Amino acid sequence: MAAPSMKERQACWGARDEYWKCLDENTEDASQCKKLRSSFESSCPQQWIKYFDKRRDYLKFKEKFEAGEFQPPKTAAKS
Repeated sequence: MAAPSMKERQACWGARDEYWKCLDENTEDASQCKKLRSSFESSCPQQWIKYFDKRRDYLKFKEKFEAGEFQPPKTAAKS
């Protein structure tokens, strides 16, 4: 697989940014971003999509953690 051209990279990044913006604006209902997700997936290589999805999850976790909003999952009491 050849590396994406500069125009292809810019199209991918633009689609990613639009999708992420939609997710930020629709935190309660991500289903409103389906069209943007499809555009993101059609504009980017599959490996990039996986990377960007993981990166977004990490950045959101980091944002909550630094703001002191992160709550670790409660584990069941051991008997």
